[in-house]
Amino acid sequence: MRHEKQRKFGILDTTFAPVAALVWNLLLAYLVYFIARLAYLLVNLGHFADGLTFNHLLHLFKGGLAFDTSAIIYTNALYIVLMLFPLHLKETRGYQRFCKWLFVVVNSLALIINLADSAYFPYTLRRTTTSVFREFAGESNLGGIFFVELLHHWYLVLLAIVVIAALWWLYAMPRIHKSYFKQRGQQWAYAAVMLVALLAAIPLSIGGCRGGLGHGIRPITINNANQYVNRPTECAIVLNTPFALLRTIGKSVFNVPNYYPSIDDAARVFSPIHQPADSVKRQPRNVVIMIVESFGREYIGTFNKCLEGGQYKGYTPNVDSLIARSLVFRHSFCNGRKSIDGMPSVLCGIPMFVEPFVLTPASMNTYTGIAGLLANDGYQTAFFHGANRGSMGFMAFANKTGFQAYYGREDYAADNRFGGDKDFDGHWGIWDEPFLQYYCAKMSEMKQPFMTAVFTCSSHHPFKIPEKYRDVYKEEQLPIHKCIRYTDMAIGRFFEEAAKQPWFKNTIFVLTSDHTNQSNHEEYMSDIGGFCSPVIIYDPSGELVQSGWSDAVAQQIDIVPTVLGLIGYKKPYLSFGIDLLSTPAPATFAVNYLNGVYQYVKYGYVLQFDGTKSKALYSIDDPTMKRNLLGKAAVSEQQKMERELKAIIQQYMYRMVNDKLTPNTHD
Repeated sequence: MRHEKQRKFGILDTTFAPVAALVWNLLLAYLVYFIARLAYLLVNLGHFADGLTFNHLLHLFKGGLAFDTSAIIYTNALYIVLMLFPLHLKETRGYQRFCKWLFVVVNSLALIINLADSAYFPYTLRRTTTSVFREFAGESNLGGIFFVELLHHWYLVLLAIVVIAALWWLYAMPRIHKSYFKQRGQQWAYAAVMLVALLAAIPLSIGGCRGGLGHGIRPITINNANQYVNRPTECAIVLNTPFALLRTIGKSVFNVPNYYPSIDDAARVFSPIHQPADSVKRQPRNVVIMIVESFGREYIGTFNKCLEGGQYKGYTPNVDSLIARSLVFRHSFCNGRKSIDGMPSVLCGIPMFVEPFVLTPASMNTYTGIAGLLANDGYQTAFFHGANRGSMGFMAFANKTGFQAYYGREDYAADNRFGGDKDFDGHWGIWDEPFLQYYCAKMSEMKQPFMTAVFTCSSHHPFKIPEKYRDVYKEEQLPIHKCIRYTDMAIGRFFEEAAKQPWFKNTIFVLTSDHTNQSNHEEYMSDIGGFCSPVIIYDPSGELVQSGWSDAVAQQIDIVPTVLGLIGYKKPYLSFGIDLLSTPAPATFAVNYLNGVYQYVKYGYVLQFDGTKSKALYSIDDPTMKRNLLGKAAVSEQQKMERELKAIIQQYMYRMVNDKLTPNTHD
């Protein structure tokens, strides 16, 4: 009687039972990916809400099916083969239970990866790729941070538990009674059906992995998501994280385009080689570059006097005070979305295109940075970062680019003048206030002229501040706000102490951020808004830099050529940026890369270019990017921007691939 009831469902006790069960279970996998995508969208709705109509959302989800299909087939390939293997002996309870466990475990992992990435998205604005494993390879604190994130995103943990339980309960396990195979010819019929199904599954699976079987179709990559989106940020909705990880394993990062017939033709439009004029006057000032963790323009009141109806004050009174004495750029941008992007951008003039530069094979090329250039010009150089010496690969990068000394958490702890490891924040490094005091003290021990850089720690996830300041800097609209207030105070105290030092007035200070972070204003949630970092140049002597606001477009990669221009550096060098003080404002620009799209800021516009064609054009005075002007206005500016951007991309890719990142290797 029991088996008679099973036959009514059509999945059990028939030759086609494994095929029917496989189809049902793969549909469950699609449902898992759909739920994960929906959760990803809802968790980060603030980044996507603008322009996200119901019809457009359906279009994005429909586009995601191709990427889900590819990921599902890649991750379930073994399961598919096991279910369709043309041998009736596999129809045992033990074999099918193994298949069930395999299916549930694999797709549960896919679910967990997708949900975890939804919490990481605000920091990168894209799906995670395999570069993340190299980025955090040397970190020993990830376990604690992961646990904190579990608590903060408890609802995602609950969702994962519910979905995994449902996946187990809804799984269809084919059970064919052993008496079925005793009937004449049934074993052969079963084997024939399974063999045909397996042979049919092969081309279907290949097509699913590639994104189609049509003539000329190339395997889809993460960049293919751009065909479904209106904004590069929306690529994260279309993609799924397992696909992004699988598609970036061992892949070539840089491909040289042929926009121009030769690199020399591209160089006539743009060249990263800087050749100072013979008339340059050498003025060997000290150089101090402060890279402040997550210190986006959004948090600085002086940059945002029009926000919130003119009532916005920001969180940085000390930096606001510094700005009043500095040269500041109204339109300034970072060149990447990660800390490891900020290092080569700020210190070498190398932006992030496609993947973080230091995680690509090109990082093994011959190149240097401002520290190496000035060390060869008689400067003493040092890099400071309050984390462990191996953290984020900063020590290796500092050594590679010419810093003669490196000071980290261990060095701070060994200095009896300070608080030692009692000042460790428990996650990343020494709190900013004491470490910046240590930074100031160590510079007073250096021989002038010196060049130093410091990378702060405290305004970073998990957004903690010292216990003694908990009642001073309380929770505000975003978790990072109290950290920004604390770091701003630390910066203020640093400048108070630095002003007492004999080297102070002989020093040029540059303050920027590595990238931006949490946001609660739509102006800073747009594709270009996510790259709004300050570039502040302070000359206490007032002799080389006049304070005030500049209309020039500035970016991190401009810092090296601008500083070298100020101190009269006379030798050729490579930087993809420009000297902001010797370049007319209309000729200044900024460039960055987001989800397969290059963003180029110049002539009062923001151009979005996917490597083949322009996708959008916005006025720089339209920070929320609501009015796409592509083909509607500024046609001449658009064409110029396309030509220039293509030259920048071709120069970048050619030099990365061919190890030509020094001025004597430019061909």
